[in-house]
Amino acid sequence: MTDTAINESVQNYYGQVLQSSQDLKTSACCTVDAMPVHLRPLLADLHPDVVARFYGCGSPLPPVLKGLTVLDLGCGSGRDCYLLSRLVGESGRVIGIDMTEEQLTVAKQHRDWHSKRYGYARSNVEFIKAHIEDLTPAGIADNSIDVVVSNCAINLSPNKHKVLAEIFRVLKSGGELYFSDVYADRRIPERLKLDPVLLGECLGGALYWEDFRRIMQDLGCPDVRVVKENPISLDDTEVAGKIGMVKFRSITVSAFKMPLEDRCEDFGQVAAYKGTIPEYPHAFDLDDHHHLETGRPLRVCGNTADMLGLSRYAEHFELWGNKSTHFGLFDCAPPNTSLTLQSGAACC
Repeated sequence: MTDTAINESVQNYYGQVLQSSQDLKTSACCTVDAMPVHLRPLLADLHPDVVARFYGCGSPLPPVLKGLTVLDLGCGSGRDCYLLSRLVGESGRVIGIDMTEEQLTVAKQHRDWHSKRYGYARSNVEFIKAHIEDLTPAGIADNSIDVVVSNCAINLSPNKHKVLAEIFRVLKSGGELYFSDVYADRRIPERLKLDPVLLGECLGGALYWEDFRRIMQDLGCPDVRVVKENPISLDDTEVAGKIGMVKFRSITVSAFKMPLEDRCEDFGQVAAYKGTIPEYPHAFDLDDHHHLETGRPLRVCGNTADMLGLSRYAEHFELWGNKSTHFGLFDCAPPNTSLTLQSGAACC
């Protein structure tokens, strides 16, 4: 099957086959419980039609977005775009990219409805029909985006390397890719990759975690952080019969566009969170194994120090030390060593 045929299959599945999230055959579509507590009240201000056509697998909505430009790849009906509209504020900008006309029609129909609901003079959300493998026709310039998000869409692309390369092209230096997607514990057999139902359910195109890590390293991003992960159950007997030998997980990932090392190195650096992000007064979690309590100094590796000090988070942290003295490898292991999706690269 060609890339064009795969895209057409995905468009048909999300434009014609699925009419609501109730039609999905797996548990990948995230529940309200998967969303941070402070964001859940915002769901009440979303149009019901937008929510009904939501097919995400996580909650890729990072903090500290006020006034920023955020790009949502595979935005679908626009649910996350409209949540982001609130998070960036009236002075910020949200751009949603999708290739499925039926989904974009739903998203565009409710722009004015949401802007009035939020009390904005005009909508700060723009929807563009385009392929996420090539953002140039959509007018997305180099180094123009503060944060890129995506919710269970990159796995649907026939060329994930190209999608990820485009993301790092358009991100500003210090910008962040923060996205949720489905990953497999092994490489998917070729015959199953082309099954239209498995592809549409985000299973056939799921990347083997180690292959994802290798792509990111090839693109100059050797330190990918896991923020949150959950197992996915195959709720349909036909689907389970086809691909039940593979274990799938929904994983939210954070990756920064900045020079980083491929291992956690110790330079004697220390970080302390100021408690100044309103939604997180007592502690801030950079990822699943960096929990920074307000006012409590924490030893960090060089990569973590850079993620905190060279990104939009900088004003919220005190950092001590530099990289003038090296003390060898930093013990930066994940908290749960029983997880199957591990990597020897950096802090993953």
